[in-house]
Amino acid sequence: MRSRFKSQRAFTLVELLVVIAIIGVLVGLLLPAVQAAREAARRMSCSNNFKQIGLGLHNYHSAYNQLPRQYGGTRTPTNRLWYAGGDGAQSANGTLLSFLVGLTPFVEQQALWEQISNPNNSYWNGSAVVTPMPISPWNAMGPSPHESRYVPWRTEVPTFRCPSDPGKGEPSYGRTNYAACLGDGISYTSSGVGSYNGGNQVWLDEASVGSNLWQTPSGRAQYTRAGCRGIFVPRQDTSFRDILDGLSNTIMCGEIATDLGDMDKRTIPMRTGSHNSATTGPLREPDACTDLGYIDPLRPQFWYPAGRNNGSAPSNGMVERPQFGRGYRWAVATPVQTGVLTILAPNREVCNAYSHNSESTAPPSSRHQGGVHVLMGDGAVRFITDSIEAGDSSADGRFLNNRPGGQSPYGLWGALGSRSAKEVIDEDF
Repeated sequence: MRSRFKSQRAFTLVELLVVIAIIGVLVGLLLPAVQAAREAARRMSCSNNFKQIGLGLHNYHSAYNQLPRQYGGTRTPTNRLWYAGGDGAQSANGTLLSFLVGLTPFVEQQALWEQISNPNNSYWNGSAVVTPMPISPWNAMGPSPHESRYVPWRTEVPTFRCPSDPGKGEPSYGRTNYAACLGDGISYTSSGVGSYNGGNQVWLDEASVGSNLWQTPSGRAQYTRAGCRGIFVPRQDTSFRDILDGLSNTIMCGEIATDLGDMDKRTIPMRTGSHNSATTGPLREPDACTDLGYIDPLRPQFWYPAGRNNGSAPSNGMVERPQFGRGYRWAVATPVQTGVLTILAPNREVCNAYSHNSESTAPPSSRHQGGVHVLMGDGAVRFITDSIEAGDSSADGRFLNNRPGGQSPYGLWGALGSRSAKEVIDEDF
């Protein structure tokens, strides 16, 4: 009797291998697309965070008719900075707070703001503050933003973080990927109109200053007006009426990548050890760290491990200590932590003058491919490519001290960073 069932033919080994190979090829083709889609989503989320910050800045301005101050906060009774010691200096923040501190209640961080403005009596690990000082352990507006035991300064705010940046953990605390635009001049961007020395030195008498005009209040203000041309001016209030070039033509904030401990020239500063030396200082030559050979030519995104070109560069070149990586402290107002300048093009190197708190080239940077986000004065978020026209990066970074109101030598990029130089933006960016 014939079987009512037909014989079933199985796949051969060759056919199975062909199918597996086809699937492998398709997966290989799809993975980059999936990764690109994920990065596009992260980039969109980053842009949304920036828009939230922009909205918060506009709401702050509506409430107070000014922008939050970069280098704000409180001082001790004798006007010492936090590191000067004595008279309760360690409990005051020495006007070292970034604009992000004042912005917190306007980006849905009211609880954090309440803790900053009305500090409690505990360290970050919950233990009680023990102090011999006869004042409250933490002043209103908190202690120095370098104080790692203070709970708010260790709090990481999601709105201040870009999803594309993987940085986390010690030695940082409270990272940020968004920073204030300080303009297209380096001089005085780390101090502004504040006292030139927060220790024991005092202002000079204006009748006997000689060439030391910068050591007087009026001289300091004069140099600050000339050199600090961004929307944010250290230790000085600014408002939208100061932005004469137009809100839509002026950068208000820029994106920064945080340090990962890998000698990335964009995220760990190189300290030249000189304030304004003609041969080693970024104030005189913004691309000094490049010219001095501190960048590894085989890995041009990184510094030499020893911080110098096999010993041939000046011996005072030094990579900053790990705890002072880019964007490591959202509450600290120094250019490296929460500032950007429109001198060197995006994703160029961070070159410091003489310390982690000093003037710096501080260009914007990001983990996105090919450029960075910037927040314009009108609240719009734009993506600026690394190839933006940036003029002469070797031009004297102090030129604005002697030529107030002068045209920026840093091209379109410099023009976008200045708030009132009457520079016309006549090309797309």
